[in-house]
Amino acid sequence: MDVLWKRGPSTVGEVHDDLPKRDRVAYSTVLTTLRILEDKGYLDHEQRGRAYVYRPLVARSEARQTSVRLLVNRLFDDSPQALVLNVLESEDFSDEEIAELRRLINRRPK
Repeated sequence: MDVLWKRGPSTVGEVHDDLPKRDRVAYSTVLTTLRILEDKGYLDHEQRGRAYVYRPLVARSEARQTSVRLLVNRLFDDSPQALVLNVLESEDFSDEEIAELRRLINRRPK
């Protein structure tokens, strides 16, 4: 999905070639993944010549929200607070990042 969000509509080969070397998988794996994402409603395709060109149907922000909701539901017993506490306890934040987090928390409606 990241490649499609960055590149826009792309063929399987283009997606495969744009994957970071550390994430490189077989062409057939990329094809299978794109088909699964299409079946789930995240992508659509159109045929151009012999190639299928895939495009995202879901914005990155929407996908992130959905993923976070699933993560909270499945791993943190429906507790967003537990997720936030886990991140705060397991990651190192700079003073600037801590200040930004405090600003975001204080901006939340009561």
